[in-house]
Amino acid sequence: MSELSIHTERMAAGLGRVKALLELTKVRLSFLVAFSSAFGYLLGTSQFNLSVLSLLFLGGFLVSGASITINQILEREYDKLMKRTAMRPLPTQRITVTEAKIFAGSIGLVGFTLLIVSTNTLTVLLSAISLLVYSFVYTPLKRVGPIAVLAGAIPGALPPLIGWVAATGSIDVGALVIFALQFMWQFPHFWAIAWVADEDYRKAGFKLLPSGGGKNINTAFQIMIYTFCLIPLGILPAKFGITGINSALFVTIAGAFFFGQTFFLMKQCVLGKTDTRKAALSIMLGSFLYLPIVQISFLLDKL
Repeated sequence: MSELSIHTERMAAGLGRVKALLELTKVRLSFLVAFSSAFGYLLGTSQFNLSVLSLLFLGGFLVSGASITINQILEREYDKLMKRTAMRPLPTQRITVTEAKIFAGSIGLVGFTLLIVSTNTLTVLLSAISLLVYSFVYTPLKRVGPIAVLAGAIPGALPPLIGWVAATGSIDVGALVIFALQFMWQFPHFWAIAWVADEDYRKAGFKLLPSGGGKNINTAFQIMIYTFCLIPLGILPAKFGITGINSALFVTIAGAFFFGQTFFLMKQCVLGKTDTRKAALSIMLGSFLYLPIVQISFLLDKL
């Protein structure tokens, strides 16, 4: 084999390893977490600082990536059992467990360092709580029961609050309002995913659906109720003077459309239909659209 071929092979192997490490962070999910933190900062700040925002975003991305990597380390044996996760870096052994631990520790350390130098003690503390709850409370509870969704909703809703605290240094009404909105959003979001992926989840022993873990009318009703609660919560930022009436109207309309998607699933359950995947998938996709639409509308209204 020529030196050029050896060099090319080594480069390909190195790039493959880098790609596998990036996969561990779930780049899109970590980006959304970092975006939510940036959203909270921009909504809470009265004096925009690009340096702080940039370091908050990057630090949040890295801490989120560390949390997600730890989650995959702990669930590597279960990931092998599910079609949707079987090709992840750890089940396929593209990355060893030791390498994943070193990677998680490294990016977590860098992420927290960036938050320490750019924000405040409370922001760093909340970020640490988010990592610990997601990695070591939510992750093991997924095999216990639907209480895992409640546990997972806490770190899932903390990013905007963390961003607000980075801007203000305190947890006030504004921080609690944007936390409550994202906290409530977690439930239809989680349950729609769990409904769609139910067969896979059962292979790994994950129990995330409410009402005894069944894809039934009771679960559909709970999805509907939690989605409905987003409508009044979307008005609170205007009520407390965080944003204005324009975003309140837009978010109410977005919430009504999202709520409307839950009726199809409820109808399917009432009629006793067994093929409900399409209806649940519609809610899942709606949840992915709802949150960024709401956050961007709040920011535009503040500008």
